[in-house]
Order: sequence, then structure tokens, then C-alpha cells
Amino acid sequence: MANMFSPLHAAFDECTTNTGDSRAIPGFIPQLDSFPDDELFDLIVAGFGPAALAIAIALHDSLEQSNGNGITGRQPRVLFLEKQASFAWHAGMLIPGAKMQISFIKDMATLRNPLSKFTFLNYLHNNKRMVEFSNLNTFLPTREEFEDYLGWCACHFQDVVRYGEKVESIIPPDRLSSTLDHLTVQSRSESGEMFTRRAKHVVVAIGGYPDIPQPFKSSPHSRYIHSSQYNHNIAKYLPDPKAAYSVAVVGGGQSAAEIFHDLHARYPASKTCLLLRGSALRPSDDSPFVNEIFDPDRIARFFDSPSDVRAAIRNSNRNTNYGVVRQELLEELYATMFLQRINTGVDQDAWQHRIMRGTRIHHVDFADPGRLAIDLEYASDVASHPTRQTVPFDLVIFATGYRHDGYQKLLEPLTEVFGPTDQWAKASKDYRVLLPGSARNDCGVWLQGCNEATHGLADTLLSGLAVRGGQLVQSIFGESQKPAQARL
Repeated sequence: MANMFSPLHAAFDECTTNTGDSRAIPGFIPQLDSFPDDELFDLIVAGFGPAALAIAIALHDSLEQSNGNGITGRQPRVLFLEKQASFAWHAGMLIPGAKMQISFIKDMATLRNPLSKFTFLNYLHNNKRMVEFSNLNTFLPTREEFEDYLGWCACHFQDVVRYGEKVESIIPPDRLSSTLDHLTVQSRSESGEMFTRRAKHVVVAIGGYPDIPQPFKSSPHSRYIHSSQYNHNIAKYLPDPKAAYSVAVVGGGQSAAEIFHDLHARYPASKTCLLLRGSALRPSDDSPFVNEIFDPDRIARFFDSPSDVRAAIRNSNRNTNYGVVRQELLEELYATMFLQRINTGVDQDAWQHRIMRGTRIHHVDFADPGRLAIDLEYASDVASHPTRQTVPFDLVIFATGYRHDGYQKLLEPLTEVFGPTDQWAKASKDYRVLLPGSARNDCGVWLQGCNEATHGLADTLLSGLAVRGGQLVQSIFGESQKPAQARL
């Protein structure tokens, strides 16, 4: 199915569509300008995903309110470095029809400043879809549309973003001294060219990277992918929609369920297996009282709690985000299983689509480059003991989540000055890393999206980014850049 929002991605660098129509906010005046690489930047942000985008928007709003007067009366020098070639948010999971799991009110601006130009409602208005969206009678846009909204926001900051550059290290200017007045940021382009820039402050907002379980992680093979690659790579691995492939999906959360469900329509002749470690697919809890754990004002209280209390809160609320599926999709999948029982009988070995519970993988045969043979054990529905068999698959898709410890590699050069990262590379309440020694107040490192243990379950999610972006702007730039608080 074609992406109905594809004109943005074809030419978003100019905030225009394929037909040359402008998608920019009418009368938009950028508040951030580009500066030469040899300048001392006030802020460099590693990454330009939603967390970094929220910072850019909060800074824009603050400068707009102050008529462009920034730090000590001048415009701040800011740069974002993004490894992707263009803005994209979970592009591999833009499955047609898949909806957001949070309200559009929790966009990049509304909870911080409802009058910002970068609210989702202003996006709808600017793209002449507000009335039609209201007719949907929902707070949950499709994932495709929300990604398009994020891209629409991002295109307004093209002057201060360098795409295709991956930050590789953050280096102290003097490896023999713990006194810091700036940091050096090294990045590499897709062509291998190295860039070196200096900054007072560096925010690490690189997001997560795919978590592939063993033994697959240590044995690269052409017949498995992570869910992050699904939507734009599935046709490469399974090119014939009419073929009778055998596909396994590993995982028990929303992404796994969405992919399992999508495969049924995308490859109607194929056999699919959903491999669960647990005993059943479980519903996510998005009830209003539970959802309060994501409220922005809960983060400070969570941080101030003892570590054992924080761990208990996280554990008791994991069913809001981890290994759970929205109720509507659970019901659709159960209906599919039930119809198979009617049409094929109770013998699940004969079913086209199976959910294997209590799965344990004992061995994987990587010998055949065209298939993977997995020796697995799973709970039987007809016997008291598990069933074990070797099953060949044309493709295995891992919906096993992400790891968020990539910041440690970027900070590794700082260990020569401050010691091992596990001793100091932790975010304080305002997300600043409290470096040992005598780093100046106007110089530092800030961590985003890797602080769940100290800042709560919302840390890696979209729901708190608008407010958090404003908090970082104030923490880094102080009162002169205090985020605007709208009066309605």
C-alpha cells in the first residue's frame, strides 16, 4: 500500500511536496541559524529524533517569544547531528492502519505551550485536514500521520541539522585535566568523512538500537531481521506476495502482534508463527489512573524516590508499555485463531497461523543461507509436557525491543579523565551528567531516552517530550531562554 504521506519524504528538506507546494508554516521565521563548523557551539545534540526535535521546538518557541534575543543578547549556536539520511521515526513499523498508542495532545508542543506553531492541531490546520480529522472522532491518529507530523516539524529546522552524520565520540579538550570549558564532538558521514566540532553543551539523544537475542546476535544471517526493518525491507526478503513462505515473529508486545497480523494480509498463502516466551498475549493497561504515571510532574517525584521504590513502581506498571498489546488487536487475532478452529479443526499443527506459547529456543541451524532451522520447545495445548520440534523458516522477525545504552560508547573518551562510566555517567534530575572534577556550569553533557531507571517509564516514550524539551532548554540556557508558558 502506498504511503499517503509520501510527498513529504520525497522532498522534505525544502518543506515542499512533490508538486512544489509549500508545507511550511505560513509566515514562519526561523529562530535558529547555521554557523560555521569552526565556531564554538553553545549546544550540539547527537541525534535528531523526537527527543531532539522537542528541544529544537522548545528553543524556537523561547527565542520567538524573546524576539530572537538569546544568550547574553545573541542568538545561540545550535547544531543537531543525525545519522539517518533524512528525518524518520520508526519507519520500519509504519504498518498501514496502525494507530498511535497515545493521544495527539501529547505531541511535540501542546503540553508545554498549546499556542506553539508546532502542535499537532496546527499541523492538521496547515495541511487542511482538521475538519476531516475531527470527523474520525478519535484522539489516536495513525502512525503514518503522526510520523508525517514529526517530519513536518523537523523540516523547519533544516538549517541546523546535519543529516547523514553519526556522532562517534565526545572528547574532553585536555585528557590530563578534569577542568572542562567545552567538549569536542566527533562525527562521521556516510562516505566516511570525519568532522570535529566544539560545544559548550552536548545532549546525547541517539535513541535505542535493536535488541537481538542470542544465538542470532552473534551469528549474522540473511534470514532474520528486527522489527525496525519490517515495513521497508520485508519485500526484499519475501518478494512474492502469493508465495507460501514460512515466517516466525518473535515477541509478545504490540510490534510483534502488529507484524503477525499484517503478515496474514500481506502474504495470504504463507504460514506464520508467533513465538511467545510467556503463556499468553496480554492487554496493555491504558486506563486513566494508571496513565498518570506518564504525567510530566510525576518524573521529579519518581526521581526523588528511593531506588527500591522506583524499581517497584516500574515493575508494577510494565503492563503499560512492555510485552503487551492493545485490546482491539488482541480481539482481532483471537478471531483469526477461532476461525481456524472452525475451518481446520483443533489440530494446531494444521493451522496456517499459530501462536506458540512458552517458547524456548534450544538451537539454530544457520547452515542454509536461504532458511533458518530452529530447534524450539513450546507449551502444548493437548499434553502436560512441552512439545519440542525443529521448524524451518524463510524469515524470522524479532520484535524484541531496543537497548538504550549506546550513550556509553560515545562517552568512552571521557573515562580517561573521569574513570569508568558506571561511576559517573548517570543523569541528574534535570538530565545533566554530574561530571566529577571541576567542569564549569556552562559546560556539560545531558542524556535523553536512556534514564528509565531514574526518571520512569515515560523516559523512552513520546508522551513527556514536549515538557522535557522545555526543561532542557531552561536547564542549559537558563533564565534567558526560559520556555514560553502560554496563557489561554
